[in-house]
Amino acid sequence: MAASSDNVTIPEIAHLLQMDPYLKPYEKEFERRYGLFQKQLHLLEEVENGFDQFTRSYQTFGVNRQASGGLLFKEWAPGAEALFLTGDFNGWDNFSHPYTKKEFGKWELYLPPQEDRSPAVPHLSKLKVVVHTKNRERLYRNSPWAKYVTKNDTSVVYDWVHWDPLQPYLHIHPRPKKPRSLRIYESHVGIASPEGKIASYTNFTVNVLPRIKDLGYNCIQLMAVMEHAYYASFGYQVTSFFAASSRYGTPDELKKLIDEAHRLGILVLLDVVHSHASKNTEDGLSRFDGTDSCFFHEGPRGEHSLWGSRLFNYSSWEVRRFLLSNLRWWMEEYRFDGFRFDGVTSMLYHHHGVGMSFSGDYSEYFGLHVDEESVVYLMVANHILHSLYPDCITIAEDVSGMPGLCRRLAEGGCGFDYRLAMAIPDKWIQILKEYKDEDWNIGNIVYTLTNRRYGEKCISYAESHDQALVGDKTLAFWLMDKEMYTNMSTFIPMTAVIDRGIQLHKMIRLLTHGLGGEGYLNFMGNEFGHPEWLDFPRKGNNESYHYARRQYNLVDTDHLRYRQLYAFDREMNHTEDKYGWLASPPAYITAKHEGDKVIIFERASVVFIFNFHPSQSYSSYRVAVEMPGKYKIKLDSDAVQYGGHGRLDHSTEFFTEAVPFNGRPHSMLVSTLVVLCLLNDNSGQHSLIKDNLSAFRLCGLSTPSKCSF
Repeated sequence: MAASSDNVTIPEIAHLLQMDPYLKPYEKEFERRYGLFQKQLHLLEEVENGFDQFTRSYQTFGVNRQASGGLLFKEWAPGAEALFLTGDFNGWDNFSHPYTKKEFGKWELYLPPQEDRSPAVPHLSKLKVVVHTKNRERLYRNSPWAKYVTKNDTSVVYDWVHWDPLQPYLHIHPRPKKPRSLRIYESHVGIASPEGKIASYTNFTVNVLPRIKDLGYNCIQLMAVMEHAYYASFGYQVTSFFAASSRYGTPDELKKLIDEAHRLGILVLLDVVHSHASKNTEDGLSRFDGTDSCFFHEGPRGEHSLWGSRLFNYSSWEVRRFLLSNLRWWMEEYRFDGFRFDGVTSMLYHHHGVGMSFSGDYSEYFGLHVDEESVVYLMVANHILHSLYPDCITIAEDVSGMPGLCRRLAEGGCGFDYRLAMAIPDKWIQILKEYKDEDWNIGNIVYTLTNRRYGEKCISYAESHDQALVGDKTLAFWLMDKEMYTNMSTFIPMTAVIDRGIQLHKMIRLLTHGLGGEGYLNFMGNEFGHPEWLDFPRKGNNESYHYARRQYNLVDTDHLRYRQLYAFDREMNHTEDKYGWLASPPAYITAKHEGDKVIIFERASVVFIFNFHPSQSYSSYRVAVEMPGKYKIKLDSDAVQYGGHGRLDHSTEFFTEAVPFNGRPHSMLVSTLVVLCLLNDNSGQHSLIKDNLSAFRLCGLSTPSKCSF
């Protein structure tokens, strides 16, 4: 793809360059990308009468019932010699129902209704496209546009099943408005049960949605919904892009899940995989028409060397039709509220990020190694989504830090709302693996939590599904290891390991929540310190489901300390909901003291104080504040209900003095180190809210003996 940047005007690029003057030398690069983006929109207007109908192509491709009651079948198979339809409806005759060849590699077949006006292919009938190739092969394929695919217990291949119920599910509840602060509960339907089996959409609706609401999360990110033949791929080897995974239930049951979430005021994002596709041929897109290309690049460019998957040809008109319609399908048919785009780093660069450390040098983000076809596809996708659905949320899984990825298209950006702050969980795992408590580098922790592009919003997280998988360990497991199985009962004295683990688990999460971004994410179960990793059934574990589950029953057991971690996570989210620090500008850091191991910052009129020292507590610690007034404890991680020791007096009031300190005009003496939130209420009086970080070596505590793990 090539275009000249001459006469290309990016309406508001001055905003981007003012925010980051170091991008000025690359202005022509932005103009060229923007020119290619404009060209795509112009072509859509010229050829398809705009993107509205173009992105509704799922209404004409695959199989669709017509007003007459007949069925229209349509496929794009440019490399095929002939196409036939076979299935239950014709006794699996391979030749009785040929498609007619149309222009541009398209094929059509119309089946009139039966005499009673019922469809020629009944609901839930199995179908296959029979592809005759130019090499005289006969291939049996699922339609790329199949809306439902299933397999029986003895088969390894998914079958195309015609989904056309006479009374489809009708959504009742409107989409919630986009929240000011985004608190995401990353979820996998199949593991959302304590039982060792694949859980259902209905189980999630009935048993998990109420917990998410109770915890204070206002958004769910659903993983592994797009159909994938291999369960252990975690949904990242997609075979049928328009089909909601049948292993959890029916499409209507997924619609009911989303509808119920909307009733509760919870948004639902789809973890969408447009960065690559499964190499499967019989039930995937690969070699659909018998050629190596069709939806993908030919040769090495069409294969991801590390993932063992196929790479889309984003320069192809019909591939763009397929993928953009796919986004529209999930928004329209299922009423998702947006997407977390997987593998964006792989899309942005020809090297796919393989072997790249991304030092931050701007030359890494521009030049011939950037895949501008992919970049422009993402720009067009964001333009269409945000034009059609103003409250739509898009999140990029990008580790490279490409400038402008989360800036508006009018500024020359790619149009994403957020990117994942992927360096943060890596930093926490590194610290717990490699350093003793007394050797933590406070400045480096703060740097990692605040090292993001100004003006580009990030979703921060201490851990996600990546850290829960076998091969890694969750924060709770790094902190408490095998004692999680034996010493989490409140009926026995708290050991030093459990005490340290519970307190640091809370501290790490709250610090990440408060300082790390403009949104927050948690992977299901990690909020209460789930005691086991995640491992899907596979040959290596004898196809066991034992670790492919979430033991929510642990939270329901009153005497287990998992319940205390759950309670703290809930209070942390509800406190953020009240004060809105995620929706506020970045924090102002007033202290990051290496010797004291103390971090103090202000955000959203809230003062946070963290003491990470493994053995030292402090009294009369001076804390700098912007706003004068009276401060009171609001959230206390040392509270007994959160697994703390109850050593703080919540009736204590802290008064500021006109003593400038650490760049602030006022300061106060805090007798014990806690997390403090400053509320500027309508009366003009400031209350001090103390957020209790259960994992903090909190204020004035006689902490357990120094631990070195």
